[in-house]
Amino acid sequence: MAGNSQRPNRRTSNKKGAQIGSGGKRRRGLEGKGPTPPAEMRKGHVKNRVAGAKARQSARRSPARRGGKGTSELVVGRNPVVEALREGVPASTLYVQQFIDNDERVREALKLAADRGGIHLMEAPRPELDRMTNGLNHQGLVLQIPPYEYAHPEDLSAAAYDDGEDPLIVALDGVTDPRNLGAAVRSVAAFGGHGVVVPERRAAGMTAGAWKTSAGTAARTPVARATNLTRALEAYRKEGLFVVGLAADGEAEIQDVAALDGPLVIVVGSEGKGLSRLVGETCDMRVRIPMPGGAESLNAGVAAGIALYEAARRRRV
Repeated sequence: MAGNSQRPNRRTSNKKGAQIGSGGKRRRGLEGKGPTPPAEMRKGHVKNRVAGAKARQSARRSPARRGGKGTSELVVGRNPVVEALREGVPASTLYVQQFIDNDERVREALKLAADRGGIHLMEAPRPELDRMTNGLNHQGLVLQIPPYEYAHPEDLSAAAYDDGEDPLIVALDGVTDPRNLGAAVRSVAAFGGHGVVVPERRAAGMTAGAWKTSAGTAARTPVARATNLTRALEAYRKEGLFVVGLAADGEAEIQDVAALDGPLVIVVGSEGKGLSRLVGETCDMRVRIPMPGGAESLNAGVAAGIALYEAARRRRV
């Protein structure tokens, strides 16, 4: 018959043929999964977060990101100038009025500046000093403080990890008194911390007053400036740091917080207003310092020192 060509046999069933054996799947299913991996390798564990943060820090180890420069400052008057030079406040130029009365303070200022080295001595007429200081009573001595080189918040945690240590950082929220900043810097240095973070606006900066209160520790303890403190704290949390905010109505007392011995940020608010709303909501926990004496609040620098002491004590145990 025409067109009677042979066609290949086609399988009409979708079923597969019998399979021999299980390929070892049943045997492997009966085997154990091995020892439990260490905490650093278990996803979601706090130590895994910390390990991941360290790895990311190492991977992007580039020159330190700077938080920008402050503005230059003038210290005016004989006593303030002498005190600043005694305390080692960084200075670039000492201006001395022409034909000045050469008393003991003037002689000491000149000697301190000459002994330190790196400070330019400039003689200027009184009208020029009046113009520089906007008419303040300079008494013939004006000391110029160079702009402070702020770190970036990431620099502080990166430096701690580079040294094989858990970061211990203080953040100041709305603290406007430079002396409180200087006291916080001094406490961070005393208890082995890694630096202080301040907001870029509406906050104290590293002025001559902060330098003096730090009693020289500002030379070795970095201060970082954050464009937005809330975002800086969120970034620290993503790195695995535990963020503790000090508040009079905190839900726990500071000595009861177990996380103090790990990567930590201690946030201190202003003496009057405390923590701002957004910063308080960003914290992992708000804690209080017990005050059996009945005081309503503590100076920001004192509160930072107490919290740092407790964290340092935990780390030694």
